[in-house]
Amino acid sequence: MTSRTAKTSASKQATDGGGVGDYEATLWAAADKLRSSLDAAEYKHVVLGLIFLKYISDAFEETHAALAAAGADPEDPATYRAENVFWVPREARWSYLTGHAAEPGVGKRIDAAMLAIERENPALAGVLPKDYARPALDTPRLGELVKLFGDLGFKDKARRGRDVLGDVYMYFLGHFAAAEGKRGGQFYTPKCIVELLVEMLAPYKGRVFDPCCGSGGMFVHSEKFVEEHGGRIGDIRVYGQESNPTTWRLAKMNLAIRQIDGDLGREWADSFQRDLHEGLLCDYILANPPFNDSDWGGARLRDDARFPFGMPPAGNANFAWVQHFLHHLAPTGIAGFVLANGSMSSQQSGEGEIRKKLVEADLVDCMVALPGQLFDSTQIPVCLWILARDKKNGIGEQGKRLKDRGGNVLFIDARTMGTMNDRVKRVLTAEDIKRIADTYHAWRGEREPTAYADVPGFARSATLADVRAHKYVLVPGRYVGFESRPEASWDHGALQAELAEILARFQEIDRASNAALRVLEELLRG
Repeated sequence: MTSRTAKTSASKQATDGGGVGDYEATLWAAADKLRSSLDAAEYKHVVLGLIFLKYISDAFEETHAALAAAGADPEDPATYRAENVFWVPREARWSYLTGHAAEPGVGKRIDAAMLAIERENPALAGVLPKDYARPALDTPRLGELVKLFGDLGFKDKARRGRDVLGDVYMYFLGHFAAAEGKRGGQFYTPKCIVELLVEMLAPYKGRVFDPCCGSGGMFVHSEKFVEEHGGRIGDIRVYGQESNPTTWRLAKMNLAIRQIDGDLGREWADSFQRDLHEGLLCDYILANPPFNDSDWGGARLRDDARFPFGMPPAGNANFAWVQHFLHHLAPTGIAGFVLANGSMSSQQSGEGEIRKKLVEADLVDCMVALPGQLFDSTQIPVCLWILARDKKNGIGEQGKRLKDRGGNVLFIDARTMGTMNDRVKRVLTAEDIKRIADTYHAWRGEREPTAYADVPGFARSATLADVRAHKYVLVPGRYVGFESRPEASWDHGALQAELAEILARFQEIDRASNAALRVLEELLRG
């Protein structure tokens, strides 16, 4: 990839919720400096630690200057803690590191800076990377990197308000996806999907939980939602869990720099095998679990109390996640999450029966079919599930009482929405997100005097009798019907999404067939 290509692609990525459009050139230059000594998959780990250090150093320096101007002691750690700003010791400040960047041992100084920050700020203990002194990095290039990042400024609140670490993380995943492999994006949900979930659930006040939290983007956007709607940041409390140690540390860093009050558990752990939040009931659950995960350890959880609607198949965790979410949902709570499209129609290994029980328990509130090509790392078509514990007595945004939706499910077909960001990536626009979210809120009775009405080809409120007639298949296209329009106006993007969904179904059938053949071969050998 050339520098020009990288900048162009990054600029396009910037349209997806802010992105890194104003500092992609710096990130590309950083990768260029690391190219000869590190694998591409390692770039982001080096860069994220330095970005974090620069970020909190800038916030510290801003407060330091304000205190000095007001005649207060700018070297009193207690003052910073009272202002919810990290205290940064002298040896960890960016100005100190820049002043010694050209000297030998810069990697040791960075590691010492990370240790000093952890020592002074217990919330970061054991979280920050401390391996900059390794031979591959302790070179003049690392010093050049420190000087390079000196031009990145995070002293204005608007820039600090963004999901900076998530932006940087996604930048490197996008530009070096081949080095990451297909699963590289599982720890990061596209911003437009996160924003859609947050706008639909409207987590205004209460407990927010994500048991597969990745880099913490759901939490960042939930806090942003509260701020933008006139609430107080302290009105929500976030809980999370993550099984990948590197990503867990990234999420901790992401919460720390934004001063989000969150509990991500004592350490990283698999949510199925070690539920670190046992007994926790939350008002909102927002999540993007790994799609069709076949290695979730279901064989060891046969008698687990989290699966009252049926034991999920050992080869697919989709309905294990669904029931894990419900296990942690408060009596009036609501859960919104991303799943592969197969979850809406699969009949394999008891999944159809589990889905039937969820419908009959009147837990399914809304289903949204999304367009294809939203993820960098997978072409699997996805959908949104919205589950509600109590559709008769719910509380919506800003404490509004919701209408009784008992016995009804809203289906939204958004497969034709979105704009192609480049040849392979589609994003939902702000208008798309608003239309979907407004439709859902109107259906719930929150947008008076705007009344909900079915829109052929887009949205329909169906009864449980309708769902039974469709044998509990929850694909929105089966319910919303067709929009009346001339044949010549059909959207090619929609046709691509349909074909991608069909391909995904064939792949699912192929996986099941191969699994059955393996079982048959084992029986024949036995």
